[in-house]
Amino acid sequence: MSSGYFNNIKEATVSLFNGFAITLSNMFRKPVTLQYPDKTPRSVTDLMPERSRSWLKVEMPICTACLNCEKACPIDCIKITTEKDPSGRVMSGFDIDMAKCMYCGLCTEPCPTGAIHFIPEFERASFSLDQMISRFVPEGEKVVPYKVPKKDKDEEKNSAKEEAEDKAAEAEPDA
Repeated sequence: MSSGYFNNIKEATVSLFNGFAITLSNMFRKPVTLQYPDKTPRSVTDLMPERSRSWLKVEMPICTACLNCEKACPIDCIKITTEKDPSGRVMSGFDIDMAKCMYCGLCTEPCPTGAIHFIPEFERASFSLDQMISRFVPEGEKVVPYKVPKKDKDEEKNSAKEEAEDKAAEAEPDA
């Protein structure tokens, strides 16, 4: 019975010294903690991966107001308002509620011009949820959507003919 008692004391002492050894070894190592944001080697946006999903931005000069991004958003955080104007269709609102956004990226995929995309900016903490709404069309203004230039029928025929000739040239074995 006493051998079990002394065996438990021995195991506890060995365990205690193992813990002290680990603590002592960590005490003399160089710390790996990064003192964000004060002492980073480069700016934090440069440290972000290329395909990071941080904050959405819309390039309004190339936005076609096709509403594909709004339809693709599973939680309805994108709201686009279009109106008829004497000059044609105009956007009177393009809002993204980043407080609702789950950063899935589904809105960026169907965009025909790539107008909506993620940027490496992520530091936008705020005290109010209203400040988390990005408004790309200022209130009271109207933006005319970008119109993708259409190809002429002759240009389409020529490009199709050139593609067919290129494929035929690739398919022919070298003599």
